[in-house]
Amino acid sequence: MTVTVVGLDGAALPPSAAEALAGAQVVVGAPHQLAAVAVPTGARVLGPLELDGLQDTPTVVLASGDPGFFGVVRVLRDRGLRPVVLPARSSVARAFALLGRSWDDVAVVSAHGDRSLRRVLNVCRAQPAVAVLTGPDAGAAEIATGLAGWSRSVLVAEDLGGPDERVRRYDSGPVHDLHVVLCLADEDAVPARGWIAGGEPVPPAAGWALDEAEFSHRDGMITKSEVRALALARLAPGPGRLVWDLGAGSGSVGVECARLGAAVVAVEQDPAQCARLVANASAHQVDVRLIEGHAPEVLNGLPEPDAVFVGGGGPDVVRAAAAASPRVVVALAALDRLAPCRAALREVGHQVDGVQLAASRFAELPDGSVRLAATNPVLLLWGRR
Repeated sequence: MTVTVVGLDGAALPPSAAEALAGAQVVVGAPHQLAAVAVPTGARVLGPLELDGLQDTPTVVLASGDPGFFGVVRVLRDRGLRPVVLPARSSVARAFALLGRSWDDVAVVSAHGDRSLRRVLNVCRAQPAVAVLTGPDAGAAEIATGLAGWSRSVLVAEDLGGPDERVRRYDSGPVHDLHVVLCLADEDAVPARGWIAGGEPVPPAAGWALDEAEFSHRDGMITKSEVRALALARLAPGPGRLVWDLGAGSGSVGVECARLGAAVVAVEQDPAQCARLVANASAHQVDVRLIEGHAPEVLNGLPEPDAVFVGGGGPDVVRAAAAASPRVVVALAALDRLAPCRAALREVGHQVDGVQLAASRFAELPDGSVRLAATNPVLLLWGRR
């Protein structure tokens, strides 16, 4: 079967696409796509969900922009077809061209599929520049609502390639059915010249479980790197995920989660520690949303987390974290807190495990040899449900 996929972007079809369309006996497309081209007389017309009805006859499939970018090419290849692809300009490239901004630093996410809006929002919360290919019930209004509390500009690129094409700041109200959302931390920023599209990959080149010296902290009050390494393994932060850091202190765990691509909400009640947390997030060039207050009281209304780290607080905080999240990690310095925190996790249906971590670090002696210097043991408790 000869299947040609023709991308549409509002411009006139190039000769190769016009020739394929003129010779097509079957044309597949959405109503607005079919209205934009000259469908040959006598050609059979199918909707975009009727691909299973294709027969061994010259066929043209109409698509928006670049059909190889989150588009119909994947569906056709899934059906064992190897189409000829004639792309147009992608909607993302066109949107940023209208904005007059480079976009090699932009993370592009699709809001189609189960639970995709939640993942999309977490990428928008974590990354400074994101383009969202919108979907049903996952458009500008839902994205703007989900970003309440985060410092983000939400722009909407509407009717790309059509007569009402424009990019504007979105506040509220209706938008064109065909739109792309641009989510930017700073509309006027000139992104640094990178080497890979979509921003730096994670994990970062510097690794994780950074030395305590990489963070501003008070009198050693920081989750030690050995503890942080295991906590990160149990939290499993990454793009599209949201982590709460409760009793965040100087924010070392939350900052590390953000460095690994997760969106992070940090809760801390000490103003001095809050200042350190903000400074640490800035120094590591990540975005951590800080809520100054006491957990669990300030947790109401926060977006649902994928994982929670409890660095401070008693069983009530652990219980609230366990009720909110399928994955909880608790760091304890005092042995007598273990039993009530373990019980709090179990009350909410978590399977519980944990370890005591006691590390001895190399300490150099005057003659150049080393001794072992013990760090304070820490109990790390985790629950899964």
